[in-house]
Amino acid sequence: MRLLDNILYDMVYHSTPLILAVLGGLFAYKANVLNIGLEGMILMGAFSSSLFILLFGNYYLGIILAILCTLIVGLIFSVFSISLKSNFIITGFGLNILVAAICTFILKFKSLPNINISHLINVNDMKIHLPIIKDIPILSSILSGHTPITYLSIALIFAVAIVLYKTKFGVHLRVVGENEEAAKSVGIKINNFKYAAILIGALLCALAGINLAAERMALYTDNMIAGRGFIAIAAIYCGKANPFKSSVYAIIFGLAKSLAINLALYAGPISGLFEMIPYIMIVLVLFIVSGVATKKTKLRGF
Repeated sequence: MRLLDNILYDMVYHSTPLILAVLGGLFAYKANVLNIGLEGMILMGAFSSSLFILLFGNYYLGIILAILCTLIVGLIFSVFSISLKSNFIITGFGLNILVAAICTFILKFKSLPNINISHLINVNDMKIHLPIIKDIPILSSILSGHTPITYLSIALIFAVAIVLYKTKFGVHLRVVGENEEAAKSVGIKINNFKYAAILIGALLCALAGINLAAERMALYTDNMIAGRGFIAIAAIYCGKANPFKSSVYAIIFGLAKSLAINLALYAGPISGLFEMIPYIMIVLVLFIVSGVATKKTKLRGF
């Protein structure tokens, strides 16, 4: 029972940044922009939040500055990919490399192996234990004892669905993504919506990074993002850019990460092999989803 509780708790724990990145990437995807820069945006959120909290000793100021820094990264991606018409993929990869290099350089410049802010933040104090639910076995592991951004990420799934499908902004955004010429013909300013989509994504990626580094661990280390931005893109693809379906895939990947960590504790010398589980899961899920989509396409052809 203890192992099950740990797996379920860690599933939510590892799903949160993925869900936020998925929701952020959805906006750009709906505007027909493949935001490969999600990885760099999450990284900037994680690094800058930890750095500014360390420098100023104020958690909330660190969050605000981290969001601003990540929005700047999003703005850079927007300028190059939308205004200057550069290739989305090349721009995104370049931005990811640039952000990673900046973070590493600052750590080296300050002679820091990592950014440890545990003396400024008590991670346990951030956990919210829900009355009644916290005493219910299994359910408590899923719903109780998590951080504020975790609960926010769940609420945002519904909020994003409402914005995309029930608001004028969402309708216009989807028109831009589906048919730019039709959008132009009714007076929709295409570039404005693309900029907005990318910047919203940057904001949510900033929250993902803050959750990873400041809120959960009070620690930033190089390469701690570990491909979560690319996993989010895979989840968006598998969920066909639907907020609920894509979030489910994010949770599946979170479960894979949870299994890898918890099973590795009992594996002894071969524990390192379990680190492959999340990535094998990604390949397997993408293979299945692509196979089902191809089969449906062939059936419609007859």
